[in-house]
Amino acid sequence: MDANTLQAILDKHMAWLLDENGGEKADLSGADLISANLVGANLVGANLSRADLRQADLCDANLFATDLRWANLVGADLDFSCLPLSCKSQNMIVDRRIAAQIAAHFCALVCDDPDYQEARAAILKFAKTSHRAKDLGLA
Repeated sequence: MDANTLQAILDKHMAWLLDENGGEKADLSGADLISANLVGANLVGANLSRADLRQADLCDANLFATDLRWANLVGADLDFSCLPLSCKSQNMIVDRRIAAQIAAHFCALVCDDPDYQEARAAILKFAKTSHRAKDLGLA
């Protein structure tokens, strides 16, 4: 998808979020968004299911309630983004870097439950490989 078309969709989505005339919820399901610049994009509630987001820059993007089921995020930059903790992130396709980043955030939680402590210990070595491990106090 070319940058102008994507920007038009994002503008209509923002209008939808603000309940303005002409607003329309973004439906980018199955879209080719390889290497798309989505830095700081407000994609709250958007449909990105099955979208190809390989190498996309989603740094600081708000993905709250965004449908990311089966979205391909391999090589994407998700730093400082807001990923949904719901079934809408089920089956996201990620690479080792993103998986380690998510694991690092899990390991940075404070929880005294013995089952959590056991799970944390099991993935801590992997979590420490995240590029964000030091920022999260794991390195």
